Amino acid sequence: MKKVRVEEIKREVEREFPNDFALQQVHIARKLLSEEAKEKGMSFWEHAKNKSKLHTSLNKGKSSDN
Repeated sequence: MKKVRVEEIKREVEREFPNDFALQQVHIARKLLSEEAKEKGMSFWEHAKNKSKLHTSLNKGKSSDN
């Protein structure tokens, strides 16, 4: 996704929720995932599930004792 589009999404969400930074972050993430899914021809949930599986597989070999 182009950096310009990411910035557009950020501005849109900041206008929608001007006084709630946490809500802005949630909506920005949701919109980015949604657009990435659309680009890949997947549903939002399929894409989110795949991202989750990738994250889990990357962390399997890491120790939690740091």
